[in-house]
Amino acid sequence: MSDALNYLVTVRGDALGHYFKFLKDAGKHLDPKTRNLISVISKVHSQTEGGFKQYLMRALREGATPLEIIDALVMAFPTLGLAKIVWAAEIILEMDIPEFHPDMINSQPGWHEVGSADDFIDHETKRISCETRELFVYRSGSDFKVYDSRCPHQVTNIPHLALQGNHLTCPKHHWKFDITSGACIEKGNQPLKAFQTKLENGKLLAFW
Repeated sequence: MSDALNYLVTVRGDALGHYFKFLKDAGKHLDPKTRNLISVISKVHSQTEGGFKQYLMRALREGATPLEIIDALVMAFPTLGLAKIVWAAEIILEMDIPEFHPDMINSQPGWHEVGSADDFIDHETKRISCETRELFVYRSGSDFKVYDSRCPHQVTNIPHLALQGNHLTCPKHHWKFDITSGACIEKGNQPLKAFQTKLENGKLLAFW
């Protein structure tokens, strides 16, 4: 939730609690992906940008593909109308999520070369570009962690300057992460997106 909603829940949880309970109970017979796709549509209908971004990310985390999200919006055309669908598409383009890029939206997951293993110093973090992605790479001996540079909250692209020691703080809403594990340790509740890795012929590969 936003800071404003957290504030209202804190000071008037007795009243707002009933509303949030209703929202939770209303979708309890739906699987999480479907529930969040419906929430995406509802936020586009009300043109609530923050809520749209929030539920867009939730839908992706629950396994919805970019094409499923686009199809959900197009299927809701009779209710939304073209103007609101275009409004949503403009926000998606502004968020610049790699999976939504036209050249990636139909691509199949696979292994990508991140760099030579020797390029990464033990117990240090490096921010790099790899094809259409920006990544943080942390090395601990022969173990490598490769993270998407985008905050899981609203996909803010976190710069290298946001890294202090082993702590990475998103400049937009101040979610703080432990780069050694990817865990969110302050403000938020979602970890950094981590990619599966392997070493092959001295090269570090990541799967997405």
